[in-house]
Amino acid sequence: MRNVYRIVGLTIAIAVVLQVASIALSGFTIAKDANDGASIGADYSNFGETYHSIAGSVIGLLALVFLIVSFLTDVPRGRVLAGVVVGLVVVQFLLAVVSFGVPALGVLHGINGLVIAGIASAGARRAAVPKESVTSA
Repeated sequence: MRNVYRIVGLTIAIAVVLQVASIALSGFTIAKDANDGASIGADYSNFGETYHSIAGSVIGLLALVFLIVSFLTDVPRGRVLAGVVVGLVVVQFLLAVVSFGVPALGVLHGINGLVIAGIASAGARRAAVPKESVTSA
């Protein structure tokens, strides 16, 4: 089960990296389309934006799997790290919703996403180390 925990943690971290890439793609696509004369309105969509929305839901599901697996393994602080990831994913969703009304909060959405990747990868690293080698610091 340690290996499953490690793989799910790494998958979450990689998924966040793809989230960052997809929203960058979306922003540059919007800029290009606007420069090309496209009308950017409520009905406008592009691949990066669509991928970002769908992948966000997948990360939410992965976070829940991470938490469930944490109870089936002996990774030091594994439950705490998985719980923090789930909590941060909830905050991420709330920040996304609120940021449409207060765009400046989108900065926190981006930072929180990076924190999610960091915590998930920290959990994955703990799972890769034999139990006796990990300190409880």
